[in-house]
Amino acid sequence: MLIIAYFFAIVNQGDDMPRSARKKSSSSIYHIILRGINKQRIFEDDEDYSYFLEKLKAYKDLSLYKIYAYCLMSNHIHLLMVEGEETLGTVFRRIGASYVYWYNWKYGRSGHLFQDRFKSEPVETDQYFLTVMRYIHQNPTQAGIVKTIQEYPWSSYREYSQKPVICDTKFALAMFSAAPGDALESWVNFTHEKNNDRCLEYDDKSRLNDAEAAELIKSAAGVKNPGDVQAYNKQERNKLIKLLKEKGLSIRQIERLTGVSFGIIRGVK
Repeated sequence: MLIIAYFFAIVNQGDDMPRSARKKSSSSIYHIILRGINKQRIFEDDEDYSYFLEKLKAYKDLSLYKIYAYCLMSNHIHLLMVEGEETLGTVFRRIGASYVYWYNWKYGRSGHLFQDRFKSEPVETDQYFLTVMRYIHQNPTQAGIVKTIQEYPWSSYREYSQKPVICDTKFALAMFSAAPGDALESWVNFTHEKNNDRCLEYDDKSRLNDAEAAELIKSAAGVKNPGDVQAYNKQERNKLIKLLKEKGLSIRQIERLTGVSFGIIRGVK
């Protein structure tokens, strides 16, 4: 019997709300995406990321959900989780209300912060469970924010090699081996594999803000300052510009951060 199928046999479903149009998962496990309204940033500094994780952890005892993986990006969040006593809608209303109240107080703003309706997809097999987990942990490297998964501080990757704080790590590791050491090694190798995984995402690609774009440029170019790109030879510079465009940076953003002229950037195909 699949691990997920077994878990479904013992988990409390607890949600029969007829007004929900979401596709139900037979395992009660979902890949969730929360996004800032109008692509707005929802995390401005380290304190914001930490506060959200505190809330995610605090409400576990009340709502009885479990988290298997998470990644907090500047304007959206990925979660792999199982629904508990409360519906996911109730869970995210609780977390959202608490975080938004604090965020608005901190930054002197008012109104909504998150997109009204979170996105979700059912996760019903072991293979797709692991695919989603890998996809979530690779989010920062796929966006070009960091070179390696372990560098990114706001995902659950490190919880698998250290004492877990939020995540139920045993669930995923058991899919690889009953021996903890072997399981972790296999999990790490799987998580770092290159792949063509396709999972739930918003249809439109949210642009990186300038801080994230600057980190992408420094990482891709191997420089300490985005402006150092101006010293590149023409061939290497144009190769880099083409990559940055493919990653979603606008011509104006590349010009603003690197100092390379608009005309040169526009001419790179």
